[in-house]
Amino acid sequence: MNAATMQDTDWTTQRTGALPYTSGHFAHAKVFLFGKWCERARLRRLTPPGDLSGACKYGSLFMQAVFGGGLRGHFEHQYNFIEGRIVDLSHDAIDVGRMRNPYLHEPLYFEIPEVQRSLAGCYPSSQAWAEEFLAERADQEAPLVAHQALSARHAE
Repeated sequence: MNAATMQDTDWTTQRTGALPYTSGHFAHAKVFLFGKWCERARLRRLTPPGDLSGACKYGSLFMQAVFGGGLRGHFEHQYNFIEGRIVDLSHDAIDVGRMRNPYLHEPLYFEIPEVQRSLAGCYPSSQAWAEEFLAERADQEAPLVAHQALSARHAE
């Protein structure tokens, strides 16, 4: 997807993810994204972040690529809606904790041209991070899957 075709993207549409959403996968995704958020700050010569404050656009796009679902949110915050539940990598970030209603959903917000452009700008990094995360997960899970297959054969 390029920036021109993303102008009219419906980010709230439910999508299929590459991994099933589980608490274990969520925990790994959170650690991974925080590492990327810190790396991004370092490359921009910014103060290292203490949490995922300010990362909600990147985080929600990353989560959508990894676990599917749709984006939800409003002018202060965005998060994911996956399999009928609110999922937010930034749930414990200071900025989210200061919001009166972080999980308000205003669907028309995602139709605002500036929001569309902002999301299109975050999309390449979030997708690259998702691809890297999925490759790492595949590498980490491959020995486990091989071990399970071997154990199953021995049990027969």
